[in-house]
Amino acid sequence: MATKAAPKTTSTNAEPPKKSKTLVIVLALLIILAGGGAGAWYFLVYKTAVQPAHAAHVAAKPPVFLPMEAFTVNLQAENGEQFLQTSFTLQVVDQAQIDLIKLYMPHVRSRILLLLSSKKPSEILSVEGKTTLAEEIIHVFKQPFTPQGPTVQVNSVLFTSFVVQ
Repeated sequence: MATKAAPKTTSTNAEPPKKSKTLVIVLALLIILAGGGAGAWYFLVYKTAVQPAHAAHVAAKPPVFLPMEAFTVNLQAENGEQFLQTSFTLQVVDQAQIDLIKLYMPHVRSRILLLLSSKKPSEILSVEGKTTLAEEIIHVFKQPFTPQGPTVQVNSVLFTSFVVQ
């Protein structure tokens, strides 16, 4: 007796489910990658394009300046006696910093006079020397004027007159 053999499933019947399953996985991966790419673009391109405009708006406050009275000091001797006469303007963050500087003006002038009189003419005649001197003047303000007292935030020192004679 011949038994009927069970019909064999052909490979053509089994492939469509595998193809559709693979297609779904590939499509899901493409969607995830596209979403990740869009997110990366948003944070890298759009956010950086928007932030500088906001930063420019914040930095748009007008600068605050405090012109200092002229300083005249004897410099450290190199080629006979020489002196420095200089004027400069401080750029500070806000009016509160100016009020603080004015409150401690005797301390400020004393510290700057001591700093200036400790210099040799050869140290301050070059552009690099003047730049270093400006940084040292800024450093004077970073030290509190009284124990546990406030410090002053000076952004820059702008020389308006500088004569070594």
